[in-house]
Amino acid sequence: MSEELHDHDRGLSFDLPTLQRRKMIRLLAGVGLVPLVGCSSDDSDSSASSSSSSAGSSSSAASSGSAECETIPSETAGPYPGDGSNGVNVLKESGVVRKDITSSFGSASGKAEGVPLTVTLTVVDAASGCGTPKEGAAVYLWHCDRDGNYSLYSEGVTEENYLRGVQETDAKGQVTFTSIFPACYTGRWPHIHFEVYGSLEDATNATSITATSQLAFAKEVCDTVYASDGYDRSVQNMSQLSLETDGIFSDGYDQQLATTKGSVEKGYTATLTVPV
Repeated sequence: MSEELHDHDRGLSFDLPTLQRRKMIRLLAGVGLVPLVGCSSDDSDSSASSSSSSAGSSSSAASSGSAECETIPSETAGPYPGDGSNGVNVLKESGVVRKDITSSFGSASGKAEGVPLTVTLTVVDAASGCGTPKEGAAVYLWHCDRDGNYSLYSEGVTEENYLRGVQETDAKGQVTFTSIFPACYTGRWPHIHFEVYGSLEDATNATSITATSQLAFAKEVCDTVYASDGYDRSVQNMSQLSLETDGIFSDGYDQQLATTKGSVEKGYTATLTVPV
């Protein structure tokens, strides 16, 4: 169980310059000195019931325009990236390019159990006002399992490589991964890591990262998922956190809060627009 909080997973030493820049931009925008043009969001679909729930900002890109929009906030990759920056490099292994990341590949055979989750990221060009999809880019996505463990790193799953995968963006700038809902482990709000690359070749060679960020989930969705079997420890960990106190999302999470719909019985979908 990955219960110990790692300071560098909080990203403070990594992201301090970025956080200061983002806070300064918001401050200046508040007094009308700097115009902020971001991707549009629509929360009209947000709802929750016993059978389904929907929360977060819309993943639909803004309409085409010439104005530049705000890029996805840069966040730390944390201590378990698997991209060669902290030990093992899974990106150069045959089989990493895949849609379904629930099972390990290669010589490993483990499978991550949990509430089904389908994640769709739409990568768009920030310079065009978020109106132009980035076709032919690539996304490497990874996250912890139901117990809060990261494959390749955590005790008991160092020989596994599940919940990690790469996809090339299509004509709509989209990539879709089939996964499971991640746990909430000590000190971190439930999240998913991802890196954007200029091309699939760049991703599988682990070079030239365009953006590194994290996706967050709305509280009501997490509470519903964690009330189901297998997520017992996440309930306690969630009770000690909020998006506002999380070390990564405390400075703002509007662009990183996924639109999440579905139910425990049928599984969830999470969508997010990623301007780069």
